[in-house]
Amino acid sequence: DLAAMASAVPFLPPEQVEVLQAGDPKASGRIGVIAAGTGLGQAFLISRENRFLVLDSEGGHCDFAPRNELETALLRHMLKKFERVSNERLLSGAGLFDIYQFIVQHHALDEPEWLKKEFQADDPPSVVSLNALRKKSPACEKALDLFVSIYGAAAGNMALQVLAGIYVGGGIAPKIISKLKEDTFMEAFLAKGRFKTLLSRMPVKVIMNEKASLIGAAHFAMREITL
Repeated sequence: DLAAMASAVPFLPPEQVEVLQAGDPKASGRIGVIAAGTGLGQAFLISRENRFLVLDSEGGHCDFAPRNELETALLRHMLKKFERVSNERLLSGAGLFDIYQFIVQHHALDEPEWLKKEFQADDPPSVVSLNALRKKSPACEKALDLFVSIYGAAAGNMALQVLAGIYVGGGIAPKIISKLKEDTFMEAFLAKGRFKTLLSRMPVKVIMNEKASLIGAAHFAMREITL
């Protein structure tokens, strides 16, 4: 599915993406696509003779690497539940709710009755993100902030690994686009020490078209048919 989504990138019009960092379009002929949804997917595009070669990946299953004391505590929390903690364990819908539960426990926050009822009645990750965006729950806000920071760090790692501009896709990003456009995501993306300047030249965009994977699959099929 991520290879299909990546195949759509060259064909997405400007109005179907949100720009987090314009960067320098000529900085790299490579594109990385990272997408959190039910899981975490990654794929790559490499420019070759006026066309793109699509590379699939299982990069979402790479190890989660905490960057500070809070994320180290989060890793310890997750290791009580899972034998191994990958990036996907956190950068997914289920991961967002796990982060919320960690935040409540770590900061000894109260969970109001109205929020408990919402968790019982609706999809918990959606409840977290909506209440965070509406600023109705401090715990949800902290959870979404941490999720977005980890997401930005993962996207920055991807940009370093293949020296690529990054497109953020998947079902979660469009729903939290207002949060992604705040400072947290890009601060984590750029926080790579002496490579900050390099990463500041990489374009970073969010795919807003929910049918991008279908569009990419169609273009890939047409290319294969015409070869």
